[in-house]
Amino acid sequence: MITRRGLLTGGVATVTGALATPAAKAAAATAVADATAPATVTGAASGTATGTAVEPFHGAHQAGVATAPQAHAVFLGFDLLKGTRREAIVRLLQLLTDDAARLTQGRPALADTEPELAANPARLTITFGFGPGLFAAAGVDSPVRALPAFSTDRLEKRWSGGDLLVQVCADDTVTVAHAVRMIVKDTRSFARVRWTQRGFRSTNRRNLMGQIEGTVNATDLDRAVWIGAGPLRGGTTMVLRRIRMKLETWDAADRVAREFTIGRKLGDGAPLTGSAETDPPDYARKNRLGFPVIPEFAHIRRAHVADPALRLLRRPYNYDEGLSPEGESDSGLLFASYQADVAAQFVPVQRMLAEGDLLNEWVTHIGSAVFAVPPGCAPGGWIGEGLLG
Repeated sequence: MITRRGLLTGGVATVTGALATPAAKAAAATAVADATAPATVTGAASGTATGTAVEPFHGAHQAGVATAPQAHAVFLGFDLLKGTRREAIVRLLQLLTDDAARLTQGRPALADTEPELAANPARLTITFGFGPGLFAAAGVDSPVRALPAFSTDRLEKRWSGGDLLVQVCADDTVTVAHAVRMIVKDTRSFARVRWTQRGFRSTNRRNLMGQIEGTVNATDLDRAVWIGAGPLRGGTTMVLRRIRMKLETWDAADRVAREFTIGRKLGDGAPLTGSAETDPPDYARKNRLGFPVIPEFAHIRRAHVADPALRLLRRPYNYDEGLSPEGESDSGLLFASYQADVAAQFVPVQRMLAEGDLLNEWVTHIGSAVFAVPPGCAPGGWIGEGLLG
């Protein structure tokens, strides 16, 4: 019988190696279709019973990137313990992969003391990302690095960095909490928790400022999201930004000012030059006074990316940590962005926003982390095998 102790001591390495033949990997990868990225949350969040709904774990890409966003998410950032090197990292990833493969399919993890909680997968996905520190500890060149400093950043260490990311998403909060406990148990001999960030999504895709999220999102995933060559082929990169919203002063602004700031109507998400959310903005249109209808420094104009191959796949979640004694909210957005090339896609957009986005009056970036998201794996394989195996 394979035990958790056996996994921790590397006993499963021989088993996974025997199962992970090239033929088996190819067959499994071929059998799993690539995920698409619907714009709306499905499942329990939309009123349909989805306790037993399952998202595939194995395949060419990790689930949780192009998967239709679930209602709840927890992002876990870990720092490797001092002295943790490549062999130990491989054992950790084999253990994490095994438990994730079980939990996402509605089966308990090894040595799960509450196996009944695993029977309600609720579209659970568990996605892994590697930070620069993990690559350094493993003695491998890192394909990602920290973002450059932006003028509007007010980053806090407690929300930034990390050697390992684990993103846990599902349509049920108990499912998420149980999976997080199993993941943390897996890591205790190898890493410590650096930060935990919890998020939720609305069924109407609105953030806490009332804006509709994901209107213009990457749809050409093969060019914009999935990496096409090299050791990360089939994987992607992830940027996670924690953005605090100043909701009290936002509430004080009238509706005209808010729509002027965003460049869209709050009611239906249509651009100020259109009548429906999906209408393309007309940035050349002027009002009767000769000024642009969509202001020069409106958020949508500053964030606009014309080339579909350079667009970001945005998968954001709201967060709300309650109220201060003065009644001010600690709320905002966990902005999770996936792209094939951070330097070519994310950095130019963020630089444009930092240099002149009207929304900067009401938001502050207080957390930042960058990760390489390896490709998926076949049954018997493990996440990161092509990079560290």
